[in-house]
Amino acid sequence: MTWFEAFVLGIIQGLTEFLPVSSSGHLEIGKALLNVEIKEDLTFTIIVHFATVLSTITVFFGEIRELISGLFQFRWNEPTRYVAKLLVSMIPVLFVGVFLSEEVESLFSGNLVLVGIALLITASLLTLAYFMKPGGKKRIPFGDALIMGFAQAIAVIPGISRSGATISTGLLLRNDRAGVARFSFLMVLLPIIGAALLDIMSWRAQPAAGSVGFLPILVGFLTAYVSGFIACKWMINIVKKGKLIWFAVYCAIIGSLAIILT
Repeated sequence: MTWFEAFVLGIIQGLTEFLPVSSSGHLEIGKALLNVEIKEDLTFTIIVHFATVLSTITVFFGEIRELISGLFQFRWNEPTRYVAKLLVSMIPVLFVGVFLSEEVESLFSGNLVLVGIALLITASLLTLAYFMKPGGKKRIPFGDALIMGFAQAIAVIPGISRSGATISTGLLLRNDRAGVARFSFLMVLLPIIGAALLDIMSWRAQPAAGSVGFLPILVGFLTAYVSGFIACKWMINIVKKGKLIWFAVYCAIIGSLAIILT
């Protein structure tokens, strides 16, 4: 992989991580179009995911600081409850990461038919969420947090948008739009940070011949961070305004093309 290819893929990752169009699916399509062969696909994918997590921390820094401050009051207050719900939402993806990691890695093999079908599923979820009447639950219940966690776990499939799946699920459960967007972006932090750190340690300990070099990873990381920051702030406003249908149309078109042109 060249630094320019990493630059392009980093932008794709950053822009599509927060927009409900599946960053992993677009990375697979991008790698196919660029004819990029990477022995450690998952390493580069996790690195650029980690970059967009840092952009999330940047956007939500004030709220994250308040949650941490409330948590260390060691009382069952609102910040503590919110953090507990975030931890509950992480249970399904933790299970997938621990017990199904090899199966997940096998999905990142350039199978564009799979990506196309998954994008059509994402389009269907976004369409359902668009036609659902706005809900009034300002505080996401623990049960809803767990269900959103299952949606996040399913989104390990390239083409299933993580933000699209979690936000759509939250809206279908009749939760407040702004609250769903906030929860969706925060619930991914610890799983991706943990996965990225583990993968970096493994990559440094056993660097494979022909694996992605340092410069492409650095370029991909930086471009994913900058574009992710822009997309995150944009997506928050989109969810609040309920304009998800355009992303459903986009996913349906790209998914159909991925299947037809394969």
